[in-house]
Amino acid sequence: MPRPHPKEFRDDVVAVARRGEAPIAQIAKDFGISESCLRNWLQRADVEDGHRPGVTSAESAELRELKRRNRLLEQENEILRRAAAYLSQANLPGK
Repeated sequence: MPRPHPKEFRDDVVAVARRGEAPIAQIAKDFGISESCLRNWLQRADVEDGHRPGVTSAESAELRELKRRNRLLEQENEILRRAAAYLSQANLPGK
């Protein structure tokens, strides 16, 4: 898989494509990227700018962080549940 292009490069290419001075195929060829790559960048930029519905990168990062935090809390909760069960077994009469 090729290395990802820097954000500044993507932003510049998207800005040139949005001017509409040349067809997308020509712009992609001039910058040495595929046409589908440029279309994906344009769609992503439209979502980021609010011109198209979708999940922005900030929302995606927040969702990832919340899922990670939720998984951690569920693990902690399971540990506490098991500890409580173990300790309640130890306090039963006759042991």
